Amino acid sequence: MVHIEESLQVPRDFEGFGEEGFDPQWPNGARIAVSFVLNYEWRALRAGRRRPLGALPLEKGASGGHKEGARYLNAEHDFEYGSRTASWRILRLFKEFGWNFTTYAVAVALQKNPKFAKALVREGHEIAAHGLRWKDTWDYTLEEDKGEVSGEMPVGAYFGRGTPQTHMLFPEVWKSVGAEFLWSSECYNDDVPYWLDLPQERDLPDGEKKGLLLIPYNYDCNDGKFHMSPGFGSSVAETYEQYLKNTFDCLYREGGKLMNIPLHTRIIGKPGRSEALRKFMRYVADKPGVWVTTRREIARHMHAKFPYKPDGAWMEGVGK
Repeated sequence: MVHIEESLQVPRDFEGFGEEGFDPQWPNGARIAVSFVLNYEWRALRAGRRRPLGALPLEKGASGGHKEGARYLNAEHDFEYGSRTASWRILRLFKEFGWNFTTYAVAVALQKNPKFAKALVREGHEIAAHGLRWKDTWDYTLEEDKGEVSGEMPVGAYFGRGTPQTHMLFPEVWKSVGAEFLWSSECYNDDVPYWLDLPQERDLPDGEKKGLLLIPYNYDCNDGKFHMSPGFGSSVAETYEQYLKNTFDCLYREGGKLMNIPLHTRIIGKPGRSEALRKFMRYVADKPGVWVTTRREIARHMHAKFPYKPDGAWMEGVGK
């Protein structure tokens, strides 16, 4: 059963920035910020687990099957391909363009490939928290939720499998261990970053409130849709490439927007798909006024350019 902590809930907002919109004023007059996000995950099959590894979206699709309470090598090797081979292909690809990405890293997964972890740091890529283990936590109690959040200490986090209050707890847990917390991506409702008033700070003096910076994420550009229905089709990389271009063109024309490109080593790292990604990257590289960056840098820009003020006051005097 899902635990809902009423004191940590925020009201839904159907208006957002309205007709006027919000221009984040990206550095150097860039028209668009592009954030590539590499999801680095790992699944282990243990007897009695609620969701068998083979039941996940994999290369064999609906014919993949699964085994209850036993190892399923077909599925295991899907994930190992991402770790052993695809991770290095993706690293080479981004080095070719001189761009950095944010890694949504499951801590246990990265621990199992320390050479890749060190390479990420060496190349300047951001490592963000994606949980200690890759598992559903939607039914955690409040105390269990806090314990899971403390699995990693980067400056940003995205779980995607949390409770209705997981993202409200990020700042609290980071603060408890003396770590800096800059951003959360536990939202999908806009094309620009924005500040959120934290419900647990409602009774504090305004000068003591910190707020929470949300950098929206998405699913529509997610390479996971190669394994989903409806999706890009497991062998039609050009469909994926064209969708990314269409998304980029729209946001680039509008200006002042953020484009998310969610990736997974085991999916986009396949040769046929990585080549489609490379074609899209070349397309972007030829356009002026594009800021390809990490979520950490987006957060630093927002903290500096639009520092938090309660009750939407950070937006005063700001418009399109």
